[in-house]
Amino acid sequence: MSPTVTSEASPSTASGQSPREKALARIASGQATMAIVGMGYVGLPLATVFAQAGLRVIGLDVSPERMDQLNAGESYIEDVPSALVAELVEAGTLRGTTDFDVLAEVDAISICVPTPLGKTRDPDISYIAAVCEQIGPRIRPGQTVVLESTTYPGTTREVILPVLEASGLKAGEDFFLAFSPERVDPGREDFTTKNTPKVMGGMTPACAEVATALYQTAIDTVVPVSSPEAAEMVKLLENTFRSVNIGLVNEVLLMCDKLGLNAWEVIEAAATKPFGYMKFTPGPGLGGHCIPIDPLYLSWKMKSLNYTARFIDLASEVNTAMPEFWVERVQDALNGEQKAVNGARVLVLGIAYKRDIQDVRESPALDIMRLLEKKGAHVEYHDPHVPSFVEDGVPMESVQDLDAALAAADIVVVVTDHSVYDWDDVAAKAELVVDTRHVVPGAHQPAPDPKAAQPTTAG
Repeated sequence: MSPTVTSEASPSTASGQSPREKALARIASGQATMAIVGMGYVGLPLATVFAQAGLRVIGLDVSPERMDQLNAGESYIEDVPSALVAELVEAGTLRGTTDFDVLAEVDAISICVPTPLGKTRDPDISYIAAVCEQIGPRIRPGQTVVLESTTYPGTTREVILPVLEASGLKAGEDFFLAFSPERVDPGREDFTTKNTPKVMGGMTPACAEVATALYQTAIDTVVPVSSPEAAEMVKLLENTFRSVNIGLVNEVLLMCDKLGLNAWEVIEAAATKPFGYMKFTPGPGLGGHCIPIDPLYLSWKMKSLNYTARFIDLASEVNTAMPEFWVERVQDALNGEQKAVNGARVLVLGIAYKRDIQDVRESPALDIMRLLEKKGAHVEYHDPHVPSFVEDGVPMESVQDLDAALAAADIVVVVTDHSVYDWDDVAAKAELVVDTRHVVPGAHQPAPDPKAAQPTTAG
């Protein structure tokens, strides 16, 4: 049951309205304006949804190239059509800028900046902190600030609140602060930013009331929770759930490999149970900005409280080891043909972290390519969604002629199962295939472990 959102008394403004009343009135009248800081995979879709709802939206990003594209009516995110961006820009409801002074003009600010892990696997909230330092001197009565960047429980209260209240204004009375976790799933068409329920945790009941009213103008369903910490934990639970279950099914693959069993046959049969089971499938490892990273935010936070998040740590250990497992399978397959990895021509099919998107962040394909190159393989890739990218300062390009590349490769490694691929054609043209996604008919399967337990017959 959602908590009841109640109003708090607020000081009156010169017009006789309290900041809360003024904010709610502007939202209700459709006059509210909004700045979205960080116009990437989360920010751009959010900006278009609010602009479509009739708000005047200003996208703010440190990349002049991105903002130039936006103002030219061009999208740089696959999920957002350029035609939509052009329509909104032409209507005057969406524009881009790199000037932080616009923050003083708007009624609401949504923070959608990256939250990566540092080299020591600790949370890096430097982008959030930098944005708050820009908002602090510009914040004014009646403004609403919503953090959407995934982070550990306590960030909104411990990091953002002190910076904003250093202005002399008070959250819940003069301005309104909340956390609402992004739930973007790139490439998905059934659930989008607009129709995916939005969790909202306000710093105070008044903060929750104003932020909920704001997001209800553009999002179909807003789900209030009792605090920013609860909302922060919701996001981490969602992705920890996926990480742990993917880790479990990846370990099932490893166990079936030892037992000489086909893991996919076992999983498909288990999935016929109509209750008490949710199907997950094994693969090359975790990718994207959420599932490999978000649970480690929670693990880090718990370590500060002298608690070990055992499921998270174990799942991370299993999932991050999967590229090594598949490289071993490549080596086994080549050995079976009396070929060495050293000097072999390897074609990796798909380097985006999941099907039908262009995002390569944290993609296990990059680890597989790196490991194969260390073993002396000549590695190329093909991905219709990623024509080129830069990894560790080294530019790479997708092969142009897929048919020729399939024929020339000693072995093909399927990492991302893009729907555009004809898997029967891949099977027919490739000399040897290792398939991490179980989509290619007749792909190389590991030989049963000779030490595996064999069934016995009754005598």
